[in-house]
Amino acid sequence: MRLKEVVLFLAAFMYFAASSASAAPGNAENGKTIYMKKCWWCHGKEGEADGPGAEFMIPPPRDFSLGMYKYKTSTVDRVVVRDEDIFDMITYGMPGTSMPSWKEVLNDQERWDLVAFVKSLTDMFEGADNPPALDLSKKVSSSADSIEKGKKAYDDAKCWECHGKEGKGDLMKKLKEDSGSRVWPRNLAKPWTFRVSNNPEDIYARVTNGIPGTPMTSFAAETTGNGKLSEEDRWHVSNYVASLADPNRATKQGQIVVKAIQTEALPADENDPAWEGFEGTAYFLVPQIIAAERFFIPSNDLVIVKAAFTENEIAFLLEIDDRTKSVPGNSDAAAIAWGNLTPDALAIQTPVVIPDSAEKPYFGHGDASHPVSMLYWNSGSTESGQIAKMMTTTGLGKMEASDVAAAGFTATSTYNAGTWKVMMKRSLATNNPEKDTQFVAGKYIPIAFANWDGSNGEAGSKHTMTTWYWLLLKPQTGSSVVLLPLAVLLVLVGGQVWISGRMKNKA
Repeated sequence: MRLKEVVLFLAAFMYFAASSASAAPGNAENGKTIYMKKCWWCHGKEGEADGPGAEFMIPPPRDFSLGMYKYKTSTVDRVVVRDEDIFDMITYGMPGTSMPSWKEVLNDQERWDLVAFVKSLTDMFEGADNPPALDLSKKVSSSADSIEKGKKAYDDAKCWECHGKEGKGDLMKKLKEDSGSRVWPRNLAKPWTFRVSNNPEDIYARVTNGIPGTPMTSFAAETTGNGKLSEEDRWHVSNYVASLADPNRATKQGQIVVKAIQTEALPADENDPAWEGFEGTAYFLVPQIIAAERFFIPSNDLVIVKAAFTENEIAFLLEIDDRTKSVPGNSDAAAIAWGNLTPDALAIQTPVVIPDSAEKPYFGHGDASHPVSMLYWNSGSTESGQIAKMMTTTGLGKMEASDVAAAGFTATSTYNAGTWKVMMKRSLATNNPEKDTQFVAGKYIPIAFANWDGSNGEAGSKHTMTTWYWLLLKPQTGSSVVLLPLAVLLVLVGGQVWISGRMKNKA
């Protein structure tokens, strides 16, 4: 065995050693006891994915009675999953789903006991040994050359039909699982949504094995062509996919303030390169479950916000990855949508009266004592074009339109490669302070965001939203901030030198 092969073999061995424990015997009876306490609520008492929580989950919980698992590292020719794969799913959970990590709740043996029990819920494992792992010994290390080859292979294999030209999951056709459940392709720019990880080894396993039960098929073949990929090209594609990770599309711990920066002139529109000079802040979107009609099956998960202001105006740039451009009247969009196609929409919520304390209005559109001002945009229809509104709300469903023209409110938008960019702009102050927020610099202003994905059946109260965060209009820092302390320092130092000199003369 040549040195290179030895190194790759050891790397593959170390990868699997790090990513999963070696299979250990489990006690199915003990596993059943644990299952009936922890798992049946979603997976059902017989493992048929019919627990009381199942109807609120997208994707639905695994049906253990089928013995089919989506994420496996066994060889292509083996249908059943490896014990280590089941153990890892229990241990680390499934990011982006309702399946949590049980690592801190159950010890190793208890998790192996669960593996033994869930395998007993189907006859798929009867008489079957634990299959071998995929051979990773021919791994191609990531490099600029490999990534370039991976992009070409990605294009040639038409991965973009589901994952989009830039990998953001802006699909061209409606997808559903074998169970009939809807499925949205993974946004490859957001590796934190990958069910397992974005390690090239795990991506290679997905490309090689596919994801059983979904439209993601196996691309494994001896040679590249006819929609299949050779082993080498699957490694190139894996390196390319891993390279698409965009750190700007991840939230950062502790970032709770949208910092609006003062500038001489606002960017002209949402595509103005000037926006690149402003820091964006990402916030998670969660489904609205506060009031009826509640919503449990979101598709969009993140909004990125930038803000700028001048002496008289403020502008927000909202970016949101949305797999579909939902404009009612568009037949292509309607063909992809789940349910009635409604417009995509975004909203910004701020209190009409900026609080002097940490107190915020009631999250659900405020109340009569604490009204909320809302900036709202939607994609409209093929007939109407986009729509921009300003509203004042005094509780759920209690809205009053504000004078858009008087507030100088405008909204412009662009949809490209799976991302909406929406710029909203208005005057800092209006002539209606009882209805509109009067933005001022230097104060922390509560702010929240909401989103509706029109291809996901979202309309009215069915949408996603953030919690309250803060908006701070930061004035430009003048030279006096630097020069004044410097002047004081020079005076102090000079004074000390003078006093020291006087003392020496006296001595």
